[in-house]
Amino acid sequence: MCGISGFIKLKPVTGSAADLRHMMEAIRHRGPDGHGVHEDGTAFLGHRRLSIIDVAGGHQPMSNEAGTQWITFNGEIFNHASIRPELEAAGHHYVTRCDTETIVHAYEQYGPACVEKFRGMFAFAIWDSHRQTLFCARDRLGIKPFYYFQNDRIFAFASEIKALLRHPEIRSAFAEELLPEYLTFGYVSSDQTLYRGIRKLMPGHTLTLDARTGSVSIRQYWDIPAPGSLETKSDEEWIRECRQRLEETVRMRLMSDVPLGMFLSGGLDSSAIAALMKRMRSEPVKTFAVGYKEAAYSELAYARQVSQAIGTDHHEIVITSDDFFNALPRLIWHEDEPIAWPSSVSLYFVSKLAAEHVTVVLTGEGSDELFAGYHRYQHYLFNRRWADAYKVAPSFLRKGVRNTIDSSTLISRDLRRKLQHTFLGRDGSVESLQLDNFYGAFSASERNAMLLKANGSNPYESYLDYWNSRSGSTLAQMLYADAKTYLVELLMKQDQMSMACSIESRVPFLDHPFVEFAARVPDHLKIRDKSGKYIMKKAAEDLLPHDIIYRTKMGFPTPLRQWFRDKENDPIVSLLLRRKSFLSEYVNLNYVEELVAKQRGGVEDATDRLWRLLNLQVWGEMVFAGRREEYWDGLLTTAPARVMA
Repeated sequence: MCGISGFIKLKPVTGSAADLRHMMEAIRHRGPDGHGVHEDGTAFLGHRRLSIIDVAGGHQPMSNEAGTQWITFNGEIFNHASIRPELEAAGHHYVTRCDTETIVHAYEQYGPACVEKFRGMFAFAIWDSHRQTLFCARDRLGIKPFYYFQNDRIFAFASEIKALLRHPEIRSAFAEELLPEYLTFGYVSSDQTLYRGIRKLMPGHTLTLDARTGSVSIRQYWDIPAPGSLETKSDEEWIRECRQRLEETVRMRLMSDVPLGMFLSGGLDSSAIAALMKRMRSEPVKTFAVGYKEAAYSELAYARQVSQAIGTDHHEIVITSDDFFNALPRLIWHEDEPIAWPSSVSLYFVSKLAAEHVTVVLTGEGSDELFAGYHRYQHYLFNRRWADAYKVAPSFLRKGVRNTIDSSTLISRDLRRKLQHTFLGRDGSVESLQLDNFYGAFSASERNAMLLKANGSNPYESYLDYWNSRSGSTLAQMLYADAKTYLVELLMKQDQMSMACSIESRVPFLDHPFVEFAARVPDHLKIRDKSGKYIMKKAAEDLLPHDIIYRTKMGFPTPLRQWFRDKENDPIVSLLLRRKSFLSEYVNLNYVEELVAKQRGGVEDATDRLWRLLNLQVWGEMVFAGRREEYWDGLLTTAPARVMA
């Protein structure tokens, strides 16, 4: 696990080795164990190393035997040892035992098709000095990041946006046309970023730059397969195959020359992986959990129960509102864009704890998107069925019901809120019934009322493109669209928060053969008896206590609702309402003031909306208003987190 950066000069006077060093320094946290450069006057490749495999011999950038192709690589190729014999048989000579060298030789042998052989998580760039081309690739699910910038003078790339911004050719500018999508989802699903001109190489894609012409070609080499015809397997056979495949992918991700552990939430997914690790390793398995001092929002008791049941060396950290808000500015800097979910902060603290003991951790990310673990899938399917039946009612009657739910004083506030999430309180479109209902913080009407400038792009466009491109069941459409949007952002959170602490995180559920298997699993093995992940629960029944497998999912909650109401957090409110600030250029602060009043008075839960605005404000103030130092040490008085062995 490392950090990569570099650039290709498309004109003679557009960069130097000093520029590359500045880029590398910006991502030192990704690779504190060493660094390397390769430059030949046209290509400048940099690498920051976190040593995991072949600690002594895996230095980068690395070249082929002839020194004509150079690679800088971030990630792990878990099947590199099985690819090596066929490359050696083809005449390639190895001088290390690391996976980086396998990528170089595979590219020599197979060209761009080499990526189809790799099983793992990766982002890399290979400079071919003979052909004057740069070949770049990102793994199938988007576990590792790859950002790039191009004008007529340079092509630059990096693991994090902050490295690109260190190059003197690249100027940061806010892509304000994407503001509606950010306010809705908290992130941008397309290949764009909130920095105009800086783009993401999308998961499962490669990019080839011809340095002689400056032309770029992008190719998709993999996608989640569409469900085919139903296979004639019994439920028991599907469950057995799920367990066998999960064991395989966990075992593969135990490859390491340094200590490794497990992030343990106490939920099904992380607990099942931890239990399998315990069976596969002779040494004690170290597990790490995070929670809040507000017990209602903490899963520490569940994590502790799992640890005791399977026998791990368990460690916990408890964080307070002071810890949370004081860490936020630095974490926004690490994530490069506003943070989508409060759980990123929790993830940072548990990563910081884990870094005191291990260099690699496994996580349970991805299972919910494969096997329909979120409650919203069941809610949408319920609402969809009834909304279709409800269409027989005249439109004026349906509209009247919605208006009554929105404004009637005869209905309690709590009942109104619940009805507003059903087919009775919404129209039957995907945008209303699914996206505004379960994903969006601000509705279209709120955005129109709050934004000072034109609305810009359609916030739903990327998600709906994925939704509409997938045939099959409604559940298959939901899972595919989430895997291409929501999950990718979750993985960026996972990468950036763990790498902020210089540790590598691995996601066994997102081994691409396992993802392909999950796409084939019938819907009735994903949702059954109003509960998701049925197949995973059955596959784990001999690994974990019954009450852990079948407990209600908490979803890593944060006490933000309460914190926004606490008087001790008044500085947060003051920051949101600051005049002549980044936020005030784009947002009607009177509207924000109304949201704060509703939150403080208990009239309305505006937590998600205030969270979006707070992150946008801090990010914009640090990045574009030049006030980083003002925010860097925290938004409240610093108070250290409590760590418990």
